[in-house]
Amino acid sequence: MRDLFQRFGGWLASFFLILVAIWLVGMVLAPNLMTLDYALRPNLPPARIGGPDDSYSLANFTYLANEAVHRTIFFKTIWASGMVTLTTFVVCYPIAFWMAQRATRAQLSIALMALIVPFFVNEVLRTLGWYIILAYRGPLNAALLGLGIIDRPVRWQGDLGVLAGMVYAYILFMLLPIYNAIESLEKAQIDAARDLGAPVWRTHWRVVIPHAKAGIATGCVFTFMLAAGSYVAPALLGSPGSRWFTEIIYNWFFEGGDWNRGAAYALVLLALCLLVVLVTLRIFRVNLADVAK
Repeated sequence: MRDLFQRFGGWLASFFLILVAIWLVGMVLAPNLMTLDYALRPNLPPARIGGPDDSYSLANFTYLANEAVHRTIFFKTIWASGMVTLTTFVVCYPIAFWMAQRATRAQLSIALMALIVPFFVNEVLRTLGWYIILAYRGPLNAALLGLGIIDRPVRWQGDLGVLAGMVYAYILFMLLPIYNAIESLEKAQIDAARDLGAPVWRTHWRVVIPHAKAGIATGCVFTFMLAAGSYVAPALLGSPGSRWFTEIIYNWFFEGGDWNRGAAYALVLLALCLLVVLVTLRIFRVNLADVAK
């Protein structure tokens, strides 16, 4: 805080702080308080709002606890979001290491352009691209049939399609934090581990990953939160058997017209996501300040 006032002066620093306070109150605190208010109230017609039946209760939360199908989809969404996070990490870690420690300047520039330019396109359009690729008569099945790998088209829509779409959609949120963390690692430490006879896997396990744990934790947090709250990929690439919890929340708000129950479902998802994030930071022994860097 003191550095902020020393760098920008009293008036400008105060202006920045006021803008941040307005953003936090207007975009974070107020919407969540309104969601909590909706979640604790019953869904009533306008004429009965404010009457004797309009009282606070936990009925919307207990409905989720008693609804077996919704409860199953909720825990499946959390588990599947973890799988998306793990798969994205497995895909991104070797790319990030190559970019940070092995690639030349020209190779790094080409790799960054190849990764970033597709994200200039809207997420919905990119997901529709995956829908076309994974279609029953799409190019993926055509290529596999032409190579003789499969003898009949495969229906890729479902859990596998959602996984592929989400990994592609959130790859930068995992890749860039890991790349930034590994880039600061001195190559001499890797060379020293190799000279001492450490195999490649041990060098990564004992040298690279501990150094990059803040970046890995940041990427995992971002990817998990985005995956758990995603709607586009499950709606376009999923199947009736691979419903996402966000689809149920959407249905409560915009199809069922029950904003109160939808708000309760949204708060439960938010609470468990925050819990998973805190556990992740605890496992990596990283605090929020390290993630903010």
